[in-house]
Amino acid sequence: MTVDRRDRAVRAAVEQGLLTEDQPVTALIDVAGIRSSVAALRAAFAAVTDAPVLHAFAVKAAPLVPVLALLHAEGIGAEVASPGELALARAAGLPAGSIVLDSPAKTVAELREALGLGIAVNADNWQELARIDDLVAAGPTASPLGLRVNAQVGGGSIGALSTATPTSKFGVTLRDEGARDRVVRACLERPWLTRLHTHSGSQGMALTRMTEGVLAVYELAEEINSAAGRRQIDTIDIGGGLPVNFASEEHTPAFAEYTALLRERVPGLLDGRYGLVTEFGRSLLAKHGTVLARVEYAKSAGSRPIAVTHAGVQVATRTVYDPLSWPLRIAAYDAKGLPKAGPAVEQDIAGPACFAGDLLAEKRALPLLEPGDVVAALDTGAYYFSSHYGYNSLPRTAVHGFTTGADGEVRFTTVRQAQSIGSIVAEAGGAERDALLG
Repeated sequence: MTVDRRDRAVRAAVEQGLLTEDQPVTALIDVAGIRSSVAALRAAFAAVTDAPVLHAFAVKAAPLVPVLALLHAEGIGAEVASPGELALARAAGLPAGSIVLDSPAKTVAELREALGLGIAVNADNWQELARIDDLVAAGPTASPLGLRVNAQVGGGSIGALSTATPTSKFGVTLRDEGARDRVVRACLERPWLTRLHTHSGSQGMALTRMTEGVLAVYELAEEINSAAGRRQIDTIDIGGGLPVNFASEEHTPAFAEYTALLRERVPGLLDGRYGLVTEFGRSLLAKHGTVLARVEYAKSAGSRPIAVTHAGVQVATRTVYDPLSWPLRIAAYDAKGLPKAGPAVEQDIAGPACFAGDLLAEKRALPLLEPGDVVAALDTGAYYFSSHYGYNSLPRTAVHGFTTGADGEVRFTTVRQAQSIGSIVAEAGGAERDALLG
């Protein structure tokens, strides 16, 4: 979102009572920003190919029904990786034909449900493929079926997110001894296996390496089709994983930069012979979310100022536990929601959880924060407020979408209510209080 649009939204959130003493943390989603990213994604692929493309949003990045419904209205499908995510996609009104099921641990029941609905399924491993064999033999299905391949092209700068390393838990390997021949044979033995899937990217991964993974799977599809003497593999799912710039307002790398690289390195992928599926998540939403938190206290330790806020590990889990990989930009506002003025002072932005590492930022140069001020954690539209961490039984924050009218007025709609204390008690077995006393 633009700085001006964000500033307007923060001020409006304070003025309209979305951030108060009783609700000291809340999250905002920029609807116009999401639509602009979707338009950029669709335009980037339309510029390089006439092939049919299903852009399936990675639900794990923002498992919120209204967000999925908004994306669906903009022509985006859903990539799901659990029964819960599938239920969210269906609740958002997505048809089976725009949903793709990926997961390294699908149960027989999950597979049976997906095949019964006609949802596309990518098998992750040989044992899962054998289960699908049995289900296909038992009755017809409209589901497009594929095989996930680990091209083993290597990782990026964040090891925990690197899915194409030699020992990644995802997919069937392509470079291990005898692995490629096994994949080719498996496809030739199953005429209904018509897709290949790879996902080599994520935060910290260079576009060139992502493209290497796509090239490897494209070449595999060509080999299979040549051996089959027909176009058996008709669709290639290239996954998602476009990294996000968390250091500035710029949306880099752009989708168009990635598609230009694909056109240069893998031109055959885009010549219309293959349908395409993408699974972008973070890159569609990250820049369009902001977490707001009131400063409860301002203190000092070791001569360093510390602003104690209500946003910490419960919303920014990755940042708190791995701040070097997941740094967040912080903006400072006063109690009225106006940009905070004053000389920059190095200070820590602390969360409410009871451990020392619960920090959104350390030694961050900002105008000196005071009780009642507001801090904004920027670029938090993906994986932050939607992936809750229940440490200290801290509640899930409310999420509000916003639009700005021609008159400049900011209008909010509730995407998710703040979690109630009663709900926390219920989740913690409140109705079974005496279960262990007998």
